[in-house]
Amino acid sequence: MALENKLGINDALELAREEERLTKKRALELYDKKLLDSFEVGTFAGLKDIHGYLFQDVYYFAGKIRKVNIAKGNFRFAPVLYLEEALRNIDKMPQDTYEHIIEKYVEMNVAHPFREGNGRSTRIWLDAIMKKELGKVVDWSKIDKEDYLLAMERSPVRNKEIMLLLKEALTNQIDDRQVYLKGIDASYRYEGYSTFQTNDL
Repeated sequence: MALENKLGINDALELAREEERLTKKRALELYDKKLLDSFEVGTFAGLKDIHGYLFQDVYYFAGKIRKVNIAKGNFRFAPVLYLEEALRNIDKMPQDTYEHIIEKYVEMNVAHPFREGNGRSTRIWLDAIMKKELGKVVDWSKIDKEDYLLAMERSPVRNKEIMLLLKEALTNQIDDRQVYLKGIDASYRYEGYSTFQTNDL
């Protein structure tokens, strides 16, 4: 059964296909219309804006904090009861060094503030922080899906792996449209979405 959505789609596969197509178009607009420059960098408010923009055509909960507890495998994300407090604490975390930025990213992943689309939104959010603070972004197309997913799975306990993995993929091509587009496609691939190329939409 598909998640409740604005498209009236009940089939999960059909929803996944439309979600990918519509949100990748929005991801392209984020870049081409320079919308990311108008969002707060490194705060939940900024992440909310990214998520709200990406998923506005698909879900009623776009940009809204989840009201349900969620888990992935054996890992439970921040309980709804403590979610808003966790997000306030993340907002206060420093983002002045590469290490601090990754720590903040890992904490935001544990918080998982939305019903769906956390990973894709948070990777765009992470790049916005990197760009502002370090003059670099992650070239996601250089990161293997399995390596990334395993490192993220372990990151709440030990974040050295994800720090190393992302550091090796950093680039100073922060205004390169192709780096951004390939990054969106890679980011979606991590979540199992690979029907469309962002460049073709």
